[in-house]
Amino acid sequence: MAEEFMSEHDGVNVTVDSTGSGGGFKNWFCPGDSDINGASRPITDGEIEQCSSNNVEPVEFEIAGDALTVAVNNDADWVDCLTFEELRQIWSEGGVTNWSDVRDEWPDMEIERYGPASTSGTFDYFNENVVGEDTKHTTEYQPTEEDETIVQGIRDNKGGMGYFGFAYYKSNSEAVKAVEIKNGDGGECTPPSLANAKDGSYPLARPLYIYVAESALQDESVYEFVKFYLEQAETDVVQEIGYVPSSPEQRDKNLEKLAEIAG
Repeated sequence: MAEEFMSEHDGVNVTVDSTGSGGGFKNWFCPGDSDINGASRPITDGEIEQCSSNNVEPVEFEIAGDALTVAVNNDADWVDCLTFEELRQIWSEGGVTNWSDVRDEWPDMEIERYGPASTSGTFDYFNENVVGEDTKHTTEYQPTEEDETIVQGIRDNKGGMGYFGFAYYKSNSEAVKAVEIKNGDGGECTPPSLANAKDGSYPLARPLYIYVAESALQDESVYEFVKFYLEQAETDVVQEIGYVPSSPEQRDKNLEKLAEIAG
């Protein structure tokens, strides 16, 4: 979005730094050092409190959808579909160690886990919606804020497994294998895809957000960039990246909210 905007607006520089949702809130947005924070989960009460203590008023816009993707090594031909309970066993503290611990017929091979760091919104979403409130996310994995590192770990280890956003799977679909997810005992195994995320059939579909500091919207350049972003979020640009575009109704709702706040 920044690249598209700058190509149409000479003299405006939109600086983008890559970090996790939580890291962005804690280290940049809430201290007042950035105007906008992208997030793959809603802002928390603690983050709102931190923002408030620095006179930062966050404005939420839901801008796209995602199909959080669980992936394994291409040679892991024993696994094509996992249930939420099996994912919980694999990713919970004190859970299983080997693939055979999940299902008896699977190989007696160690599960090599790779995933996002705890500063990531993807970690937060997975922890809340898969691992659950009664257990903790395992620390027996290799955490990183670089999706590329997760892909490399899975690709290079036959027992490898990890999770990340669909857009990154889309650009690495030959390097790793996506696992279908089964929701409940009577549910069907459903592969991650934009279509399945959009119609709600994929169990790990999730919304994506941007948060804008209200005071920053008084800056004409920031206002125009956010307006451009919200308008473009409903176009094929988003789908080409690997996310579910915003609906026309969501776009209009966002633009009305922006106009009201900016005055």
